[in-house]
Amino acid sequence: MRIALSFSLSAALLLVGCVPAAKQTPPPPPAPPPVAPPPVAAPASEDWRDIPLTPGTWVWRADAGGSAAGFGVAGADPQFVVRCDRTNRRIILSRPGLLAAGQEAILAITTSAGTAGYRARPAGGTPPAIAAQTAATDPFLDKMAFSRGRFVVATAGFARLVLPAWPEFGRVVEDCRK
Repeated sequence: MRIALSFSLSAALLLVGCVPAAKQTPPPPPAPPPVAPPPVAAPASEDWRDIPLTPGTWVWRADAGGSAAGFGVAGADPQFVVRCDRTNRRIILSRPGLLAAGQEAILAITTSAGTAGYRARPAGGTPPAIAAQTAATDPFLDKMAFSRGRFVVATAGFARLVLPAWPEFGRVVEDCRK
């Protein structure tokens, strides 16, 4: 009987050894997923095609000796003017601003077909303006008129203008070529 009792006791101990022991501490919770860093804003593009248009519209009008188109906000002085001097077959590009007498600035104009610079001088007027002149036959005027949606006028010391390439500009150029 001792053998049977020993065997039963051994079997019981073996069975107890096969049963997993009760857990004393719960397992740690799973680690939270890593937090993604906040997105970094891409730097503002300096591509002139991505710069928002300057607020305003073009307005064409007949002018003594030719025609003119001004770009700006209704009720305010235009920010940019293209004028035809038909007598001299010249196009005058101007913007409000003040330069010292004898000082010059460059109107750097960028279109989808390239960039050109025009020397601007004080033009007087109220408000004072700076103006550049070119022949009505200047082929860059066509590049401005037909630029893909816009062209940029940049002048050191002045706000950059991003102007829509609307028909009013081209109409002034064509008026001067007749």
